[in-house]
Amino acid sequence: MILTLEELKDRYKDYVDYKGKISRAEKDGKLYRIRQGLYEDDSSVNGRCLANSIYSPSYLSFDYALSYYGLIPEGVYVYTNATFRKEKSKIYKGYFGTFTYRDIPAKAFPYGIRVIKEGDYVYLLASPEKALCDKLYIMPPVTSVKKIKEMLFEDLRIEEEDFRSLSKEDLLFLAPLYKSNNLHQLVKLLKEEEI
Repeated sequence: MILTLEELKDRYKDYVDYKGKISRAEKDGKLYRIRQGLYEDDSSVNGRCLANSIYSPSYLSFDYALSYYGLIPEGVYVYTNATFRKEKSKIYKGYFGTFTYRDIPAKAFPYGIRVIKEGDYVYLLASPEKALCDKLYIMPPVTSVKKIKEMLFEDLRIEEEDFRSLSKEDLLFLAPLYKSNNLHQLVKLLKEEEI
């Protein structure tokens, strides 16, 4: 269970030195620091269940989500997250893994997010279409449909069959929200090739 410092203060209110008690609980393997002021008491919880709690608002996206859905062949061991209006990227490293946070446009942020329940935990995960749009947004800009195809099928190594299985309707809705040349080229690809 995720615990805040306030919850731990209350839990250890009968101790004179609650900070010392927290420190001892960490050393004894009963508490695991997620970030300053945030702890977990279950060492086996998957980091994806904690990602949105570390820095919010955020949701899992980019490479992590693309790998989760099997769209890219690589296994991804960093929990990559999208945020908005934070103006700088963040990285948190700890017991549960490495978590990165990167901005996307505020207008695009609220769409294409799934709520996933895993045991007692709930976390937010981009849909496959949203994860692809987020990823294309942060990649170096391209200026043609030919180049966006190279980016999709050679650089990211997405299988054409998997790409064609994505919701064209969702991609056409999401892509213009980014005001990005890569996503403009994606829209052209979707419209020109009748994918």
